[in-house]
Amino acid sequence: MSAVREVVVTGLGATTPLGGDVPTTWAAALAGESGARTLDNDWSERYEIPVTFAATIKVKPEEVLARPEMKRMDPSTQYAIVAAREAWADAGSPDVDGDRLGTVVSSGIGGIWTTLDGWDTLRERGTRRMLPMTVPMLMPNSPTAYVSLELGARAGAHALVSACASGAEAIGYGVDMIRAGRADVVVAGGTEATIHPMPIAAFAASRTLSLRNDDPQGASRPYDVDRDGFVIGEGAGVVVLESAEHAAARGARVYARLAGVGLSSDAYHITSPDPEGRGQVAAMRRALEEAGVTGRDVVHVNAHATSTKVGDLTETRSIRTLLGGDADHVQLSATKSMTGHLLGGAGALESIFTIKAVAERLAPPTINVANPDPELQVPLVRDTPSALPAGDVVALNNSFGFGGHNVALAVTSA
Repeated sequence: MSAVREVVVTGLGATTPLGGDVPTTWAAALAGESGARTLDNDWSERYEIPVTFAATIKVKPEEVLARPEMKRMDPSTQYAIVAAREAWADAGSPDVDGDRLGTVVSSGIGGIWTTLDGWDTLRERGTRRMLPMTVPMLMPNSPTAYVSLELGARAGAHALVSACASGAEAIGYGVDMIRAGRADVVVAGGTEATIHPMPIAAFAASRTLSLRNDDPQGASRPYDVDRDGFVIGEGAGVVVLESAEHAAARGARVYARLAGVGLSSDAYHITSPDPEGRGQVAAMRRALEEAGVTGRDVVHVNAHATSTKVGDLTETRSIRTLLGGDADHVQLSATKSMTGHLLGGAGALESIFTIKAVAERLAPPTINVANPDPELQVPLVRDTPSALPAGDVVALNNSFGFGGHNVALAVTSA
């Protein structure tokens, strides 16, 4: 049996509520800044929506994209293109045969702005006013398709949909493409653009959003006893994955290894996690097994941690179940406290945070935790970054989604 191809990360790109690229986003995260802000519109009054804030994107796409290309893309695709261009440039624009280059860029919901605007146009102005590009703009594979068109990627353009785990699963699929020999380079990640009254009203109706309208920046508070739900966010995160051989041959800078991918499903409930955390434990265990490491090697976990009453503690119990006493030396970060929840883009952005943490040996902080939940079972990095140890280290990024999707990615030092 041939050896499993090693996969490394050579490029990073993002546009987020904290910044228009990875360096500014990472710096803001290390500084403990929040991207949540009061919405500058009348949605709350017009539609009687009880939530008046969100983690909106910091740099609008019109500041970096040309108007003609924006007109062909839903905002979710615009964000993906911005992040992909940065990641590709950051990787040194690899010279790779298009037949050996793939894309996997996912969204949890897809082009919802285009979908809902199209419906409004049809109702109010009729069929003749519909945009001819409506379907290519709203389809959830539009982001990965446009990235593949831009880069000439012909090894496959994929868009896995697994709710809030979509971005992480996309990266995991990119790893599998390289390991299977289908590609030498894969551009992978996630994107979401759902700061629209309908999704906000829908999430509010499900009682999953925070209602701290008087304190948007303090609203996302994972593991705090007073947490009351997540803050909806938007943006995209994209990474460039390469086989280690390909990266070495061109002398690429390597951030870290994407060493293990763990996938599972709960088969328990459409929105709630299995309270026993069996699927979460299975995903993390598989990621570590693929990476060829043990719980003793894990020094950092970027948690899914959305700031909901049930989900946060289920995850920490799962980490404790898997690692046992080794969980005592894990440094846990919940970066949604700063970025809000990017839904289908969350797992990709948090993978970037995990990669940066391993590369720079700094675990980003969790903010807004004034009163830690007494049931929290893993040491939490609060308010300021925490140094990670030298030597070979392992970090996990967890992403979970409605439908019972569980994804764990194991990142190891280069």
